[in-house]
Amino acid sequence: MLVTNKDLMVPARKKGYAIPALNVQNLESLTAVAEAAVEEKSPVILQITPSVIKYAGLAYITALAKTAAQQAPVPISIHLDHGEDYETAAKCVEAGFTSVMIDGSFLKFEENIALTKRVVAIAHPKGVSVEAELGKLAGIEERSVEEKDAILTDPDAAAEFVEKTDVDTLAVAIGTSHGAYKFKTEAKLDLERLKTISRKIQTPLVLHGASSVPNWLIEKATKHGAQLSGAKGIPEEHIKQAIALGIAKINIDTDLRLAFTAAVREALTNSPKEFDPRKILGPTKQAMKEVAKAKMQLFGSSNKA
Repeated sequence: MLVTNKDLMVPARKKGYAIPALNVQNLESLTAVAEAAVEEKSPVILQITPSVIKYAGLAYITALAKTAAQQAPVPISIHLDHGEDYETAAKCVEAGFTSVMIDGSFLKFEENIALTKRVVAIAHPKGVSVEAELGKLAGIEERSVEEKDAILTDPDAAAEFVEKTDVDTLAVAIGTSHGAYKFKTEAKLDLERLKTISRKIQTPLVLHGASSVPNWLIEKATKHGAQLSGAKGIPEEHIKQAIALGIAKINIDTDLRLAFTAAVREALTNSPKEFDPRKILGPTKQAMKEVAKAKMQLFGSSNKA
C-alpha cells in the first residue's frame, strides 16, 4: 500500500510512536525491510539516497520499491533521503516517489527556505510530501556552547522555517551524526532543545543519524574479519526519549549495513569455496530483517499498520 511520509508521520506524532525510515540499496535490503514490515504489521519508509540512485539506477530501484509497496498489506512510503538539489528531487517526484527530502542544511537560512519552497511547489500538486533539514548533523560531545548553537537546530528558526516553506516534515539536529563512529565517549543528545522545538511546531519531526550500532552486530562482523574498533551509536533509551518528545520518523542506515556486512563475512568465512551469489547474499536478507523488526518494536510502530 503506497502512501506518503505525511500520511504515516502525522498519526505517529499524535500517538507517540515513530516510523522506521530504513535505507535500502539493493534487492536484499529492500525485501528484508518490506517483509519485516509485513511480519510486524508496521508502516515503514523505504529510503533511497542519491548515491543509491547512481549505483542501482533510478528506474530499477524505483520499480523494486513500488513492487514491494504495492504488494504489501501495510502502508509503505518511498522516500528520497538527502536530496541535495532541486533537479534530483524533481526526478524522484516524476519517478513516483511519494516523499522527497531536500537537504538545504548546508545553505544559509534564507537560501534553504528558497530551495525548500521550490521543491514544495512541484511536489505538493502531485501529492508528494516534502522533508527539509535545519541544522547540521554532528556529534556535540566536547563542543563549546557557541559551537553547539552554530550547528544544532534553533527552535525559533525552525518555527519560522516551517511557516515560510509549508514543508510537511522537518529533520532537526540535536547531536546525532551519520556513520558507525558517532561518539568518542558517551552519547550526548540535546533533548531539551528537542523539547523546545516540539513545543513550538506541530510539524512531524525527523531524527537522522540514529543507528544504535549494537554490540552484537559489531562482534559478529569483527569475528569474521571486519575492523570496527570504536564504533558507537545512539543508545536505545535516548531514542525512546526522542520519540516521546515529538520525533515521528527515525532514519536507520548504518545498522542495516553492519548486518549485511556481518552476514556476508560469515558466509564467506564458513564456506570459502562458495561462489554462488545467492548463497553469499541470501543470508543478508534475514540479518537485515532482524534489524528492521527490532527497530519497529523499539519505535513502537509494530501493529500500527
